[in-house]
Formats: sequence, structure tokens, C-alpha cells
Amino acid sequence: MSGFGRSNLSLAAQAIPQPGPGEVLVKVAAVSLNYRDRLVVENGMGMPLAFPFTPGSDLAGEVVATGPGVHRFASGNRVISNFVPAWLDGELSRIDGPYGPALGAPLPGVLSEYVVMKEDGLITAPASLDAVEASTLPVAGLTAWFALVELGGLKAGQSVLLQGTGGVSLFGLQIAAAHGAEIIITSGNAEKLQRAQALVGKGAIMRGIDRSRTPDWGAEAQRLTGGRGVDHLLEVAAGDLTQSLAAMKPGGRISAIGIIDSFEFKLAALPLLVKHVVLQGIFVGHRRALEDLAQAVDHLQLKPVIDRVYDFAELPAALDHLERGPFGKLVLRLR
Repeated sequence: MSGFGRSNLSLAAQAIPQPGPGEVLVKVAAVSLNYRDRLVVENGMGMPLAFPFTPGSDLAGEVVATGPGVHRFASGNRVISNFVPAWLDGELSRIDGPYGPALGAPLPGVLSEYVVMKEDGLITAPASLDAVEASTLPVAGLTAWFALVELGGLKAGQSVLLQGTGGVSLFGLQIAAAHGAEIIITSGNAEKLQRAQALVGKGAIMRGIDRSRTPDWGAEAQRLTGGRGVDHLLEVAAGDLTQSLAAMKPGGRISAIGIIDSFEFKLAALPLLVKHVVLQGIFVGHRRALEDLAQAVDHLQLKPVIDRVYDFAELPAALDHLERGPFGKLVLRLR
């Protein structure tokens, strides 16, 4: 990127970087796109980026060289990136500025054939996934896992409400189904609801709410849970949380993870207070949780839902698709 806006995107030839102490050189095989990447290209999400800037937040690739002192990886190892490279476990102890130390803004991104990264900012890719599939875990997969499992303590028999059929929501659907939770998913597209139903398999309980026909979907979620309300809700839209609060059970948890509709939240204080609802912000997650997710993916044989794979040079078309709203993830394959 030579500046903000898609007209300032271009492919540029650069010298292959060399790893320094504690660093590895990764040959990138695939980069999955997130809604955040579209915003970074358009306006940086308000961040003062230094141009030229490389976008992209999550990669899968292979280590091809190591710098002095590297001990976690060797050449030939398959790896995926951690969105916040320095966040290894526990609390995120330091955030410089309002946007956090994340790949793809404000840190340089990964849409490049080769990248150098600190070895601590990578984990071993799941053995059961190819590079295209594995590239979807660092942001979308980990966000859903961190909200539901790491912080949410998801249990069998609980209920999970998911908004839409984007990457995070469909990961949440698969994670919830694997944990024996009841699932409610909202969408304005009836065909996408049918496709989501096919993902949960036999034995899992999933109900869909067509928002185009049922705008008061919070009350419908209450009805579908027998008046109990839902235990967990992944809030991907932001903006007005009236329906989200209406859907919750007393003591339920709203995990705020997205900004599709707005950069602000609007909510009535009384329902939040009376219901003792927990409103938890989610900034993807730490490396240890990503390692837990990778192990679970192999154990459960979980397969990420990928709408389409684009070639590296097709980034503008992929961004257009991202804006239209994919079913699952979009991935760029680097040849």
C-alpha cells in the first residue's frame, strides 16, 4: 500500500529478507482475509500507518531459514502466525495506543511471499489441515475459540447464539457443536441458514433465525430456548445491542468481537444490569490458546469453512467479495 484506498494497492518486488537473532524466514503459502483487512486498506482503521505498508493479518507457511538462537522451529516446519505476536499467554499486559500490537496494522502485515517473524509469534500448524485451511485459524478461528472456550468456559448443554455466517460465526458453530452446545444462528439469507445447518451434523441442535422475516430476533431466541435465553452470544456487528441483550439469559455472556455495523456500542443499561450480563471484549487471543485450538482441530478433525480461494494478485476481487459477505472464509493462495 502506497496510501489508503484500493487504488493504492500494488504488487512490488522486494529483496527476500533475512532472519536475525530469534527470527525465522517463512515462505508464505496462504493468507486468509478478515473484515479488518478491508478496513485497513480503506482507511487504516484510524491508525497512522507508515507507507509503503503491507496488509494482511494471518498466514500459513513453511520455515525456510532460521536466525541465531532460534530453538522452537527448524527449516521445513509448517507454521501459522499469532495475530498479536508478543502475547504468549495470560493477560495482554501492554497495549501501545488504542489498536494493540497486531499483525496487519499497526505491525507490518503478511501479504508477501516471504516474511521474517520472531519465532515466538508462530506456532506449529495443525497436521490435519493444508496451508489454505490452516491460514484461517489465527484470527477467525482463535477469536471464536477464545470467546467460547478460553474465556467463556463453554459446556455441553449450554446455548450459543451466532450472528451471520462469516468466518468467526462458522468457527463458533463448529466449536459449539463439538462441545455439545445448542446453537442458534441468525442471518438475513435463508439459503445460508440451510448451508449452516449442514455443518453441524447429526445429533447437534441448531436452529436458524431469518432476520429478514424476524427482526425481533432477541425475543425469538428466548422462545427457542424455552424462555431461558442464551448462555453465549458472539457479537460481530456492534452498534445497537438491543436485540443481543434481549436474547440473553441472566448471567449470560456477550463476547464483543466485531465492528461490522459500527465502531460504537449502543445499549440500554437496565437490561444489562438486571440480567447480570457479562459484556466481554475480545482481541482475538494469545499464543497458548492458538496452540490449544490447533490441537483441538487435529483431535476433532475440524475443517474450516472456506468460501473461495483467490490467487495472490486477485486481492482487489477478494476484498470485493469480503464486502459482499462470504459464507465462511476467503483465502489468498501464494504460488
